[in-house]
Amino acid sequence: MAVFLLLFFSCLRHEELSLEHFEDFSPAGLAELLEKTVSKPWRGEDFIPGKLGGTWFSVINNDPKSFNLLIAEQDSATASVVRRMTEYLIDYDVIKREWKPNAASFEIVVDEANDTLQVIYTLRDDLYWSYYNSNRRVKVTSDDVIFWYNEITGDPLFNSSGYTGQFLVMPDGSSQRINIIKIDSLRFAFHFPRIIAEPLLSTNMDFGPRHIFEEAKIRGGIEGVRNLFSVAVDPVTIPSAGEWFLVEYTPGQRLLYKRNADYWRKDSSGVSLPYVEEIVLRIIPEENTQLLLFRNSEIESYSLRPEDLDALVNRQDGRYTVFNSEGSLNASFWTFNQNPLNSGKPQYDWFTKKEFRQAMSCLLNRDRINAQVYRGLAEPKLSIFPQPNPYYNPEIKLQYLFDAERAVKLLSSIGINMDRSGTMRDSENRQIEFDLTIRSESSIQQDTALIIMDELSKIGIKINIRVIDFQKQVQQLFETFDWDSTLIGLSGSGIFPSQGSNVWPSSGNLHMWHPNQITPVTEWEARIDYLYNEGQFTLDRDKAKLIWDEFQSILLEQNPMIYLMRPRGFWALNNRWDFTNVYFDNMNGPETKFIFLKQ
Repeated sequence: MAVFLLLFFSCLRHEELSLEHFEDFSPAGLAELLEKTVSKPWRGEDFIPGKLGGTWFSVINNDPKSFNLLIAEQDSATASVVRRMTEYLIDYDVIKREWKPNAASFEIVVDEANDTLQVIYTLRDDLYWSYYNSNRRVKVTSDDVIFWYNEITGDPLFNSSGYTGQFLVMPDGSSQRINIIKIDSLRFAFHFPRIIAEPLLSTNMDFGPRHIFEEAKIRGGIEGVRNLFSVAVDPVTIPSAGEWFLVEYTPGQRLLYKRNADYWRKDSSGVSLPYVEEIVLRIIPEENTQLLLFRNSEIESYSLRPEDLDALVNRQDGRYTVFNSEGSLNASFWTFNQNPLNSGKPQYDWFTKKEFRQAMSCLLNRDRINAQVYRGLAEPKLSIFPQPNPYYNPEIKLQYLFDAERAVKLLSSIGINMDRSGTMRDSENRQIEFDLTIRSESSIQQDTALIIMDELSKIGIKINIRVIDFQKQVQQLFETFDWDSTLIGLSGSGIFPSQGSNVWPSSGNLHMWHPNQITPVTEWEARIDYLYNEGQFTLDRDKAKLIWDEFQSILLEQNPMIYLMRPRGFWALNNRWDFTNVYFDNMNGPETKFIFLKQ
């Protein structure tokens, strides 16, 4: 393994780039660059009717681990494959800032006298579990949703990311569950034991077919469910309630989807969506190969990396168009393992001290990362909530910015100092050395890690960069917990302050630095638990602001997750498609659900 890493990193870009190299990305250079791209954010426009036909060619970075919706919670490749065949109950319009029906409509009934509420959902009457190339259709009913909520997400043995979100802390400190009750075949209700600020966020979910998962659980228990729809199964046996059927999977090569003609969503002309007849997903982990495929018109779209701008923006040849968006709402982050399972390691002693984490933040040279990795087209993420969040406060920002002298003082305050040879050592004379794990598929993470390694070496700290595939990284985070520090990102925009029920509370399975705590092990985590819980139940805007302000301030002081950069987005699309229904922005990403071929 050591030899592999040495060879791998000998090929990475790590040259010191001159200021002249970046003069094209000064404000004037950026304006010139943007003039060559298209800005088309979605602002609530209606989608026009299109025409059926065509194949959408695309790529996926990794093979899925499974075709099982439960496994998709912890594996992004599986999620990207499976969620083309499922539906969420409702959707959120980020422009109008309101919820809207999807697979179901909804009604919120509040009982102020008893401090309780209900969310009553009514499923569409034209929603089916359909099978490819078959007349077999099984109606989606409330039993599907109730089974999934109670027996899959609600079974703690499955370690589902949605489990903790089913419980509310009551005013007396006890915990009560949000129960789900069947009304009839299409209607069901979530009963909240107390009034909550965002009940729709807490209950929105996708789900699998009861008629398959229930039998698997009865026959095989937990493992019976987990083994359901393995990658060895014939994909045509998997029912779909979504837009697509998965009909073919060749490991390491490709996946093939066919349009679901039974799908409920139709355009204004009554044509069932989507318009595209099939999707071919090639499995290509290497980013440069993906770029080559796009330039050869072998795939339809491509998300540009900073180093791709010159090749794609400045050399457009009429075969494609490049779109741009404002800076991403989210950012990857650097986090440190504080799990007591690693308490025998010296790293555990360092990582559990906030001064150490603060010092690492002070050694994160975001200006250099922006210049060398993002070509000047990013900005630091210094807040917890993104700007669209109603409780975003521009005055609450990270205070531990790049300052090597301050980092040295913070380390010295916890007994870490430089010896005569220039090596940092703790009070027990142990060299400050730890691993930084990154994903092999991301050149951005690779280049960022090299900058972090270089900056820390300047004050005598040794970083060992460990390159692993994403599946292994997920396994470390969820199962083995045998990592030191890592660069990773989480999906979800954070538009609602209470998003992240499995991340911020100490009991969450994505409480990255120390998940699944029975009780919070630190005072500050206990306070975060309390504030997160109170924020959920506070309807008064002014009172809620005080809660969420403190919540953000503590996280930015403790630095359990040190955010990196918010890059501006660039996305290219083949010109053979009609762009009328195509949009690209930092809220929704590429909008291609209503795309159709030029006529």
